[in-house]
Amino acid sequence: MNDPKNYQSPFSWRYGSPEMRRLWSEENRRLTWRKLWVALAEAESDWNLVTREQVEDLKAHAGEVDLPASLEIEVSVRHDLVSEIRVFASQCPTGGGIIHLGATSMDIKDNADVLLIRDSLEILIDELFHLLSVFAPLIERTASLPVMAFTHLQPAEPTTLGYRLAGTAQDLIAEYRSLIALRVDLKGKGFKGAVGNAAAFVEMLGEDRFEEFESRISAIIGLSFFPVATQTYPRRQDLQVLSMLSSLAGCLAKFALDVRFLQSQPIGELAEPFGENQVGSSAMPFKRNPVEAEKIDSLARHVSALPQVAWQNMAGSVLERTLDDSANRRTILPETFLALDEMITCTTRIVEGLTIREEAIQRTISTYGPFAGTERLLTVLTRNGADRQKVHEILRGHSLAAWREVEMGKPNPLEELISGDTVIGQYLTDGEIRELLNPGGYFGIAEKRAFAIAAEIRSLNPTK
Repeated sequence: MNDPKNYQSPFSWRYGSPEMRRLWSEENRRLTWRKLWVALAEAESDWNLVTREQVEDLKAHAGEVDLPASLEIEVSVRHDLVSEIRVFASQCPTGGGIIHLGATSMDIKDNADVLLIRDSLEILIDELFHLLSVFAPLIERTASLPVMAFTHLQPAEPTTLGYRLAGTAQDLIAEYRSLIALRVDLKGKGFKGAVGNAAAFVEMLGEDRFEEFESRISAIIGLSFFPVATQTYPRRQDLQVLSMLSSLAGCLAKFALDVRFLQSQPIGELAEPFGENQVGSSAMPFKRNPVEAEKIDSLARHVSALPQVAWQNMAGSVLERTLDDSANRRTILPETFLALDEMITCTTRIVEGLTIREEAIQRTISTYGPFAGTERLLTVLTRNGADRQKVHEILRGHSLAAWREVEMGKPNPLEELISGDTVIGQYLTDGEIRELLNPGGYFGIAEKRAFAIAAEIRSLNPTK
């Protein structure tokens, strides 16, 4: 933490990886600006607008960011990019005078932002691939493990834990592929000047040479450009980026919420990792709170709100540009990436260290699983000649009686109640009744589809 006597964003030290924080640091932002000034000068030298000596001078000093000197200048000029130009120029005795030739501020800032977004997506894509690779063996290990499924937060029918986990993994596979496509499709503003018509560059180069000139810069920095821009690149792209990241946050938040529910007592079927020296509560020594899952859900709420800001930036940018997006973009872009960075890391820790309490799973199955078997019983009884409506009412009555016993903490008596029913006994033997009420094998396609999702994960290729 830097200077604890002043406000520090939690994203500066608490949330996000050092790699992501370095990427969005003020120093790296200015290094990226300098990279773009060098690229601009290099292209201009190809058209004899500047000399090779000037370009080499800029290259030689491009890494010498002096943030204190730039901030001191900014106090008076009140323009961060101009202050950086002046510091950079003061470091370059030969090339300083040609920095930013023909450009406007957003030619540098906007292209720099897209480069940072692209690099940030690369980090998240790699982390998401690792998370999926951790999910695959867990899904395979639990593909056949019966658990009670819940609908409306009430026990419903059996499924398998692997199938439940495969649902999360299926969503994450889709998010992984979407992020890769998004990264490929990102575009910068290019170098089109104050209102996007590239008038200054056309004046220097001629209209017939501008397209080749801008393509040259595109090749140098490895970023394609929008063919049409205003003073900025279309803010729709920011909305697209943040919306897609919000979708990923939603997938992670849903998984975390499920873990929190299943870790709660008296269910207690799963538990996130809990360190030997970890403290759950300052007042209650016994507590094992799901702090990782709660953190994921907390950060997800923050991320979910930020696309609305990006929407306002897109819809509220009047004509060729207004500056009312500038201040919030300094936070919504880095904070979204830092939050997702932290969320993926936390989810990976949970999946890697997930405690599966099979005795608790079996207790839940034994308590509530037999109720699900009444659906099977109803089908078989009807097939064997019983009146469906009549036996439905009989099964409903026994189920309600058994439920009252369960609510009082007693063992589920449903098997005994149904086995002792003389009407049902006309169509099924006691052994058949007990077999049909056994929830162990009543989970349909769950096992097969869980293995299929795990296999799909293993077929994915990392982006690098």
